[in-house]
Amino acid sequence: MVNKTSRRDFIKTSAAVTGLGFWVAAGNSLKAQDSPNEKLGIAAVGVGGKGSSDIDNAAKWGTVVGLCDVDRGRLRSKRRGAFQQAEIFTDFREMLEKLDKQIDVVVVSTPDHMHAPAALMAMRMKKHMYVQKPLTRTIYEARMMGKVAAENGVCTQMGNQGSAFPNARKYIQQVRKGLLGNIKEVHVWTNRPIWPQGVDRQTIDTYRAEAEASGGDVDEMVAAKKADMAKDLENLDWELWIGAGKFRDYYPGQYHDFRWRGWWDFGSGALGDMACHTFNMPYYACDLRNPTSVQAISSGHNFDSFPARSKIFFEFPATDLRPYPTKATWYDGGNLPDAALLNDYGFENPRISGALIIGEKGALYTFDDYCQTCSLSKGLEDLPDVEWRPNSFIDEIGNNDVSHSMELFEAIQKNDPSLCFSNYTANGGPLTETILLGNLAVWAASKENEMGEKIEWDAVNLKVTNNVQTPGVVDLIKPVYRECNGRGYQLD
Repeated sequence: MVNKTSRRDFIKTSAAVTGLGFWVAAGNSLKAQDSPNEKLGIAAVGVGGKGSSDIDNAAKWGTVVGLCDVDRGRLRSKRRGAFQQAEIFTDFREMLEKLDKQIDVVVVSTPDHMHAPAALMAMRMKKHMYVQKPLTRTIYEARMMGKVAAENGVCTQMGNQGSAFPNARKYIQQVRKGLLGNIKEVHVWTNRPIWPQGVDRQTIDTYRAEAEASGGDVDEMVAAKKADMAKDLENLDWELWIGAGKFRDYYPGQYHDFRWRGWWDFGSGALGDMACHTFNMPYYACDLRNPTSVQAISSGHNFDSFPARSKIFFEFPATDLRPYPTKATWYDGGNLPDAALLNDYGFENPRISGALIIGEKGALYTFDDYCQTCSLSKGLEDLPDVEWRPNSFIDEIGNNDVSHSMELFEAIQKNDPSLCFSNYTANGGPLTETILLGNLAVWAASKENEMGEKIEWDAVNLKVTNNVQTPGVVDLIKPVYRECNGRGYQLD
């Protein structure tokens, strides 16, 4: 365990205050710097929503030299604040190439389908990375993120900021050391989606049909809608928003901004959005790697938009840590575990988000997104002398989002990628692979309230091993990147 004195000393000499005594030359190991004012060069891809705070966090320990966003309005707004020195771009490929020697770290906070295209390019240029969760939209991309990070020796962190909380790290080790005995089952749930899912795609043609049904002046209404779309596209570069994804026409309010999460081509649904938070502690505590199968039941979907709700059932093999196979169940869209399951261990009815780990000795319940708060069933007490490595900054800074970001800086400063809790090779990538397997089962559960086909899975080779009849399941494993503005994106 890192002692508090060393953490305080580190913060005093790091980017938590204005002067930095160290710097990283682009693509190289940490070096001492003569000037205490040198900072890491930060480039950001995606400056709206969570991207805005991700950039602000990185700016505490670096200098923002480049800002990239396909929404020019957002880009101008972000630059007008604290980052007037930053160059602005709409295509991250141009930014990385032009500012290569100025960039040490790249922060990516885009829709899911563009996480890997941007991060893989940057890591191959030996840039350290902070990428929002879920790490990628597809399983194969997650595998590649870990592989490329290791090959290039860069420090990486996924943005599941709850990982900085002491309870998350503490109870991972408590459970692994036998607090609950042998693990029997795991349950994880969320109140997401809070964006539209299970909906039909709108286009100018569907709008025309609505106009005709309304009895209004169809040509006038359609012309007005097209004018609104054209005005939106004065600021939004739709070709670059689509990027490596499958092209479709823009429609106002349907994808940009935020609602992209509910579309298979761009997001990863409620599971992709929240499991990197709520599944985080149980995943590590119970060693939930390499699932052998997954199956789901949902409210139904059209293979374009994710369902409004689903339940997903994972099966995991026995491991050295867990001598017996284990099942884990995911719930979203208002689905919750049976209240009796919690009541039997002395817990209240399930809140809107949480996780329950049941072992032979008792149960652990966390009733928030991040495992910030944990309760043990009656008769259980923390095991003594169980060591765990806390985030180096959470006690002094308090803010888990900032502390999680600072951990990346610490890893860069010490030239040790393993210091990042959610580094892509050992942790963040494999966690994302496990989570996203659930979406293969959701895809195969397209009929309302009918159990979908079971997906038998070879986690080592990323292959479906049984004869699944639902078309398109295999296509969800590895994407095909399209060219954009005459240029491609490199996956392999």
